[in-house]
Amino acid sequence: MVFKRRDRRSVGRAVAETVYPRGGWRRAFGYVRHRLQRLPDTPEKIGRGIFAGVLASWTPFYGLHFVIAVIFAKIGRGNMLASLLGTFFGNPLTYVPIGVVALQTGYFIMGHPPGRGIETSLMGKFAAAGEDLWHNFGALFGPDRADWHGLGLFYHQVFLPYLVGGILPGLISAFACYWLFVPVIAAYQNRRRRKLRTKLQALGKNPESPADDGTGPGASARRRPLA
Repeated sequence: MVFKRRDRRSVGRAVAETVYPRGGWRRAFGYVRHRLQRLPDTPEKIGRGIFAGVLASWTPFYGLHFVIAVIFAKIGRGNMLASLLGTFFGNPLTYVPIGVVALQTGYFIMGHPPGRGIETSLMGKFAAAGEDLWHNFGALFGPDRADWHGLGLFYHQVFLPYLVGGILPGLISAFACYWLFVPVIAAYQNRRRRKLRTKLQALGKNPESPADDGTGPGASARRRPLA
């Protein structure tokens, strides 16, 4: 395969590089920007793809951001690969700020006070929901009874406010990224076209050169009849 890694990563190394890339976050962001600039599509269509990916990053469907980004890009007629790269807006550096802003906005819209220690309670509710899912899955094959209390709290106190509150800041972030990247990508594509045109002109023959108009050195030899 073309994109297959030469060295197989261990599970621990893969998890560590998810939290902190091997080349650092600056290199990772630079790689994403480089890939976005070189996509073979119009700047506007690439921008709509970025819009879709950034907006998907504000949804509480962790693990499904790629799928949601592609769906949004399909609806908005954006570049699908750009939408996948746009989901990089949600990363280990931004997951907690995105979650806190979305929850606080959702609590405000729904009229519920956010309370104190929202960052700690957020992780605790995620953990409780995961424990409920695991326990109830085991209850299907054992004598234990299913308990949905933790998952119910997660839905009403985290998932629903997160889903509602992520719409407004998600749209603001998506529009900001769209207007930021479209002119940058357009300028990059124009610069590439000029460089390519210059290279093609340098490789081609110049019609005004002396050798072509019959006045340069060797012209008389070319006109001399054969004996």
